[in-house]
Amino acid sequence: MTDLIVLNERDNVGVLKAPQGDVPAGHKIALADIKKGEAVIKYGYPIGVATQDIKKGDFVHTHNLQSALTAEALSYVYEKNLLPLPQKPARDAVWAYQRAVGAGARNELYIVPTVGCIAASAENVARRFKEIHKNDLQVDDVVVLTHRVGCSELGDDLTRTKNILVNLSKNPNVGGVLFLGLGCEENRMDGVRELVPDGERVRFLVAQEVEDDEAEALRLLEELYAVASKDKRTLVPLSEVTVGVKCGGSDGFSGITANYLIGRVADLLEACGATVVLAETPEVFGAEQTLMQRAKDRKVFEDIAALVNKWKTFYGSHGVNVYENPSPGNKAGGITTLEEKSLGCVQKSGRGEVKEVLNELERATERGLNVIESPGNDIIACTTLAATGASVIMFSTGRGTPLGSVVPTLKIASNTPLAKKKSGWIDFDAGRMLTSDVDQMAMELYDLLLDVFEGKKTGNEERGDKQIAILKTGVTL
Repeated sequence: MTDLIVLNERDNVGVLKAPQGDVPAGHKIALADIKKGEAVIKYGYPIGVATQDIKKGDFVHTHNLQSALTAEALSYVYEKNLLPLPQKPARDAVWAYQRAVGAGARNELYIVPTVGCIAASAENVARRFKEIHKNDLQVDDVVVLTHRVGCSELGDDLTRTKNILVNLSKNPNVGGVLFLGLGCEENRMDGVRELVPDGERVRFLVAQEVEDDEAEALRLLEELYAVASKDKRTLVPLSEVTVGVKCGGSDGFSGITANYLIGRVADLLEACGATVVLAETPEVFGAEQTLMQRAKDRKVFEDIAALVNKWKTFYGSHGVNVYENPSPGNKAGGITTLEEKSLGCVQKSGRGEVKEVLNELERATERGLNVIESPGNDIIACTTLAATGASVIMFSTGRGTPLGSVVPTLKIASNTPLAKKKSGWIDFDAGRMLTSDVDQMAMELYDLLLDVFEGKKTGNEERGDKQIAILKTGVTL
């Protein structure tokens, strides 16, 4: 059927390219009769079981398909099945800022509040600094990492807040950082200083300890600016680059177009020795074995299994079923079960070997594909990626979102109508893949990504949309 996309010869459902009667584009149609209780197959893997008999040509969605996932921790078998990476492309270097921690796509000053109640002061300082230098600003931006935590936190939450903020300050896009504290918060400045060595690119200020905190902050920013403003782009090999991959507001085309193209670009990057980081732990449930069979060794395989089972346990401890995902927007876009969403999600990882599994507070040190734990929540996962060291994020969406991380967030639409409707949000239309040469489009996205590394602004940067959010799992005093 020419109006259907069939992804694997084992599939018993196809995806509509265009609406058919009352069934929207991106939704599933049965390719054969499916009995009640039988597996529904997409991407060559089960995406759930039929809850009633389904006839060939029937619409397949929430009314006749349900997840087969359970909350129980599973045992897995290590069976490595790895495909080779593509040939290294000719363009294998970028003009970027060479830092000790890798290649930066931007040269920015960060103001990092240690606690949420000082954030407004930090934003005022950044605004005043940019007004002073409005005619001669020699850095790309002055960015405030605004958040609402750091006070009345205990245990894991406090540790997470401190370490995530410190790791963000070490992103390769940072030319200088001012940590701004209040003075009475749980996230004390002395604890931050233990993790950040003194140097010409870092300053610390506790507002309660000085009479005019904003004037003092401006003075310290000028000291940082004197250093960072001298930084210049140099030609840096892609082996120094770290890129994060993320999806949000997915639809039935996300795993077919946008995520697939991101995976192709990830493979090209890894062929050049670059680092790619995949987040969203709960959104590999049901597709974890596609990552496990690409594990570098048994330890990495076991780390993936442990990570998946850890998050299933976390869900269960809060009385949440693992199949609460997908979201209403996902379902409206054609995704029925978490297995289906996950199989589309992992397409972003390409086919490279998984080199390392990181916890949320670790930074990527192993070149190649890394997996980092995080929730699926868009801004928390993007914050985790930036803290891991990603200086650009490729972010796919099928429903659309204006969200921007603190690092350039290259927004890739899974379908052309979205790209046209929300052109201010979207940087790349992957929906064209359905009618265009796939290899050519992969290279087009690859070149756009490298252009972003070399200074081309993404839509979120043009709008000044640079957010962070930090996961909380405990109590607030």
